Amino acid sequence: MNDYSFNFPTAGSNLHPELVNHRKEYGMRSKAADKHQAILDAAVKVFARKGFFQSRVSEIAREAGVADGTIYLYFKNKDDLLISIFAVKMREIICRFRDAIALENDAASRLRCLVRMHLAGFQSYPELAAVFQVELRQSSRFMREYNKEELRQYLDLIGEILEQGRKEGVFRQDISVGLAKRFVFGTLDELVSTWVLAGMQYDLGSMVDPVLNLLLHGMGRN
Repeated sequence: MNDYSFNFPTAGSNLHPELVNHRKEYGMRSKAADKHQAILDAAVKVFARKGFFQSRVSEIAREAGVADGTIYLYFKNKDDLLISIFAVKMREIICRFRDAIALENDAASRLRCLVRMHLAGFQSYPELAAVFQVELRQSSRFMREYNKEELRQYLDLIGEILEQGRKEGVFRQDISVGLAKRFVFGTLDELVSTWVLAGMQYDLGSMVDPVLNLLLHGMGRN
């Protein structure tokens, strides 16, 4: 059995190997790239601590150790910074999830891996959980204007697992993958939202087995 422990990317953490190699190849592993990452990580901390609307660009700059004007060299405004957090972090998360899931052979094991990593990841990075589950959803620009391509990619990853499960006979043939992948994501998303709003006072990991039991048996063949 594989170890499903997982931490979402944070400041100072190693990037996915593909991203590291890409940066090395094209000379992107530069001070500018590091500064961009430092600003994103600082914004996560400040937004989680103070809330998006109450946060100031100057506070983010101070947290990142840069001058106030440096922020605007990388981001148009505070809204752009918030949306960039979602885009960049989700891309990194999806890369890591795909690597871990690829180590599993069957659909049930892959679904178990995804559920554990999703819950453990947000448990280990509570600031990002607060930004994703609360602050992003209060941004009218994010909700109405941003295309959320990264979210679609995550849903597609879940869909691939469910489609494999149908082929293996683990899930019913009449299941709509399009509907089911949203059901899986919605379940995980609601669990993390409830955990954040409850003050993060309990262990998200304790929910893994009940969720898997619901998902696997709820979609299993009679």
